[in-house]
Amino acid sequence: MTSKPLNRDIRFNAFNMASPGHTWAGLWAHPRDRAIDYNSLDYWIDLAVTAERGLFDGVFIADVFGVYDVYGNSPDAALISAAQTPDIDPALVVPSMAHATKHIGFGVTANLTYEHPYQFARRFATLDHLTKGRVGWNIVTGYLDSGARGMGDKANRDHDARYEAAEDFLAAVYKLWEGSWEEGAVRRDRAARVFTDPAKVHRIRHNGPYYQVDGIQLAEPSPQRTPVLYQAGTSGRGRLFAAKHSEAIFLNGQTRPILAEAVRAVRTAAASFGRDPYDIRMFPGATVIVAPTRAEAFDRLAEYAQYVHTAGQLALLSGWTGVDLSTLDPEEAISYVKSNAIQSTLENLTLRSAEPLKVKDLATLSATGARAPFIVGAPGEVADEIISWVRDTDVDGFNLNRLVSHETLASFVDLVVPELQDRGVYKTSYDEGTLREKLFRRGPLLPDTHPAAGFRRNAGAVAVEKPRATA
Repeated sequence: MTSKPLNRDIRFNAFNMASPGHTWAGLWAHPRDRAIDYNSLDYWIDLAVTAERGLFDGVFIADVFGVYDVYGNSPDAALISAAQTPDIDPALVVPSMAHATKHIGFGVTANLTYEHPYQFARRFATLDHLTKGRVGWNIVTGYLDSGARGMGDKANRDHDARYEAAEDFLAAVYKLWEGSWEEGAVRRDRAARVFTDPAKVHRIRHNGPYYQVDGIQLAEPSPQRTPVLYQAGTSGRGRLFAAKHSEAIFLNGQTRPILAEAVRAVRTAAASFGRDPYDIRMFPGATVIVAPTRAEAFDRLAEYAQYVHTAGQLALLSGWTGVDLSTLDPEEAISYVKSNAIQSTLENLTLRSAEPLKVKDLATLSATGARAPFIVGAPGEVADEIISWVRDTDVDGFNLNRLVSHETLASFVDLVVPELQDRGVYKTSYDEGTLREKLFRRGPLLPDTHPAAGFRRNAGAVAVEKPRATA
């Protein structure tokens, strides 16, 4: 089948997590899976090199703060199956990947609820410097009460309050990244023995309802100043937040209508904030299993499916939805209840589902269990499906879920990428520049239509002072 070219290239991120288990609990036990070595640099370097060989836009690293203990009111299922537990800090693996590559970007998940803007702004500026402008921040606010308890709180903030806190956090880091150091502040003038011009460095004062800052940004401006901003919430409140701030959104939806509606809602809301609706790249998750022939691909699916850990998968789903699925019969359909977890996940599985979804089916390696596009076949069939999903939903590309590391990624790179290139819907080389320049084919900084631009010195919206001289 020959497809007409799309009006923009399809984009991909390699979706991974700094843990033995990611979206499918138990696959680390597959004899060819390498995720058992998730805490080694070689694992991450090989992942990045493989993804760059496939001309991917990024390695998108998920993260969660806490353990999955909603299922059976215990972390045991998650611990046994390594369902996103244990996990290491994803930011720390990025510099090694960047050193081994030249072009690929890195989307790093970081939970702002347990960060402070002052230290956080320096850490991500550092990553942007060390990657030469190839870093993005996946903005999350957390959904596991276990993480809140670990930090000394009784429970997570209420769902919508988490977004109010996120607005305050972003206002503070925008001031630090965009407004503290003017262009030209850093001179590096050996002859004059002046590294920085103090007149062009300004003290930030932020007195918000959740966060307070009084000081200058510790790091000099990085290539992008503000990292590329990713976000993963598509609840009603999450969509508004994403439409205002995000440059790329990770979203899920097991059917084309669900995805198309989510994309349309965010793009419409972005326009209401004065932004170009296509200044936001949409990346649904996708599970892809490809082999040289259709029969081989389905054999591989059957092989992988044997390793999915049912209780571990239900532990993940219980954490995502806030519903203890151990209390339901496997033949019972999951129902909607008001949750303080990931509201869009539960809504997609219940209110937006075309038919009731049984608990037992949600723990299978299948289209139902994936909660997102699930594509199995020969290279041509996979390419057809990818193009069809893009056309029908207006997404920009996909976060390709990790299955068996790095086998499924390498198969996609070797078999599907050439097929898409032959059809004229996928790049054959990288553009030069930062991650933002590659994603949007413009300069390295946020556009003037983004709310962060209002905190630049020439915008007059930043509460700043020059630092006082010290004796």
